[in-house]
Amino acid sequence: MYNLMAKSDPFISDDQTMCSLEKRGPIFVLTLTGDGDHRLGPDVIAAIRVALATARKEALSTPDGAALVTTAQGRFFSNGFDLGWANAAGSPSAARARLESMVSLFAPVVADLLTLPMPTIAAITGHAAAAGFALAMSHDHVLMREDRGVVYMSEMDLGLPFPEYFMVLMRSKIVDPRTLRDVALGAMKIGGKEAKERGIVDRVYPGPEETLEAAMKLGEQLAGRGWVGTVYAETRRAAFPELCKAVVGVDDEEKEKVIAASKL
Repeated sequence: MYNLMAKSDPFISDDQTMCSLEKRGPIFVLTLTGDGDHRLGPDVIAAIRVALATARKEALSTPDGAALVTTAQGRFFSNGFDLGWANAAGSPSAARARLESMVSLFAPVVADLLTLPMPTIAAITGHAAAAGFALAMSHDHVLMREDRGVVYMSEMDLGLPFPEYFMVLMRSKIVDPRTLRDVALGAMKIGGKEAKERGIVDRVYPGPEETLEAAMKLGEQLAGRGWVGTVYAETRRAAFPELCKAVVGVDDEEKEKVIAASKL
């Protein structure tokens, strides 16, 4: 196994472990590390972007197929933006500014996943709320544990408006209008079995270990197809034009990067 970023040497900020990236055969495994709720503050968002950039660069430098699996340790996949950090700013206006900064910083993560030159799989092994739920939905395939954990858009309960690109993401990935209503307007907490029945996730598994194992197997199958990564990325962008327009401030330079000759 080639370790691109071993778990013993994760991305670290302020002496706090945040995420790791390792290569297992053709699979890049991005793990939100530690036993916390994996709040998406500026440092964590930056670390995720570094990991995705590393995976992108490595995948583009090799002709073989690849895939990305994103997962997390502990009870949470991700509990959304770091509202504690925002509220610690000292005043409502400063807290709002910090929240808006996280909203802006997270949009490029969605763009990174939309333009990544490989299939992507989210293995939801714990609760996924708000931006954490958005992170999972930004992947091509979403697997979830069935025994514990929910997906949940908490904005309505918190009295916070949805960022525009969150609404576009939900419209792009949740095709049933009643489910979209329940997620966005009803702030419904949805467990794994119901999430599968409603088409929010693709498959469910008994627990976290089985969920990650299934994600790895799916990643191996997809990587084994040997697809041209740049063609895959461009096709994904064509499949979700509204979402790309909302977040791919990844500019025209990125468009040029994903256009490549086919294998023919």
